[in-house]
Amino acid sequence: MTRILIIATDGFEQSELMEPKSLLEDAGANITVASLEEGEIKGWNDGNWGDSVSVDLTVEEVSEGDYDALLLPGGQINPDILRMNETVIDLVKQFDGANKPIAAICHAPWLLAEADIIDGKTVTGWPSIRTDLENAGGDIVDQTVAVDGNLITSRNPDDIPAFTSTLMSALKMADNLDRIPEDA
Repeated sequence: MTRILIIATDGFEQSELMEPKSLLEDAGANITVASLEEGEIKGWNDGNWGDSVSVDLTVEEVSEGDYDALLLPGGQINPDILRMNETVIDLVKQFDGANKPIAAICHAPWLLAEADIIDGKTVTGWPSIRTDLENAGGDIVDQTVAVDGNLITSRNPDDIPAFTSTLMSALKMADNLDRIPEDA
């Protein structure tokens, strides 16, 4: 069974965690949500606090070796908090060092820049962080999904179907791709 780690904290863009998580679980993946603290984390949805998600483990309790891929949802608040946490950045570096897929959407590529893993890589993200990504050495494109090696990046919630199917392809879950509706 494919094992995917999602790292998030309060203020994650609700659709960017909930929709890929649901699609991947429906396709047979085992998902672990890790955060900075135990309990629940609250999403951000249409300018207001949204739904909560249960935290399975803290970031200190997870190990890259237990997972096949890392998924980083965006939202402005979530990655801005996470990029200041050494354990989170170390985990991103470990997944990259193991050449495992790292899927980051919206503002989440900030974490890739903080981990110093996008120099010379083609990436995309939310328009307001593109200068940060470029300053970190990234080659910025404005497209639904950018794939460069093990890095998978997307711009916004509209990109979720392509973002998720690209991650599934990277994980060789191709038999399950038909489970993702075009407008998921």
